[in-house]
Amino acid sequence: MFSFFQKKTPLTDLFSADFVDIHSHFLPNIDDGSKSMDESVAMLRRMHGYGIKRIICTPHVMESVWENSSETIQRQLDALNAHLKSIAFTDITISAAAEYMLDANFEHLLKTEKLRPLKDNYILVELSFLNAPINLYETLFNIQIAGYKPVLAHPERYSYFHNDFKEYAKLKAAGCLFQINLLSLSNYYGSSVAEVSFQLLKQQLIDFAGTDTHKHHHLDFLEKVVDAKVLKLIEPVLKANDFFRE
Repeated sequence: MFSFFQKKTPLTDLFSADFVDIHSHFLPNIDDGSKSMDESVAMLRRMHGYGIKRIICTPHVMESVWENSSETIQRQLDALNAHLKSIAFTDITISAAAEYMLDANFEHLLKTEKLRPLKDNYILVELSFLNAPINLYETLFNIQIAGYKPVLAHPERYSYFHNDFKEYAKLKAAGCLFQINLLSLSNYYGSSVAEVSFQLLKQQLIDFAGTDTHKHHHLDFLEKVVDAKVLKLIEPVLKANDFFRE
């Protein structure tokens, strides 16, 4: 158990010029993230203020909720970049992948569509917060057979794994990489998620990090101070994100 009474520092102090945020929702009017071009710009200016100049937007792809396609994502990416250019906000690089829910429609997409990767063949995937898919390991196998590498978004937030920690090791053994939400370290999602985050970092199960920013209040929490032990563990993970530089 880690203590919240040790020396603390804001996470935003740790970002280097090479850091790439690989999980965010800054594309406007495409999912539950930014709702306007102005909101996107305002949040991106805050990110830039932290020293983050490379961002991969990852809109949700979720059956019957956010049925985005590569085309709809590209359209909003082009619109955002055009707007940033028009206001001379060009000292930032914005690209787009997707965050794929492993739902009933995902297998169809995997077979019929070219998915949008974070880089090369790395795709960001997520699970329902209610329960894991019955065919989870079969799906992870199929993802890899199709030539992709699954990066599981915010594994620390799936509460059904909290009391069965060996499932995390099983997921890793099945070829799944882990992306932690930095907000989880600031207690944004609650103490249990913060504790699981610490344990995953301590056991070196986390591969990459992302902010998963949707709204301004997410950035407010990103600026909050974090336990020194956690900061020491997250630093090499932040460095690992350099892999996603163009």
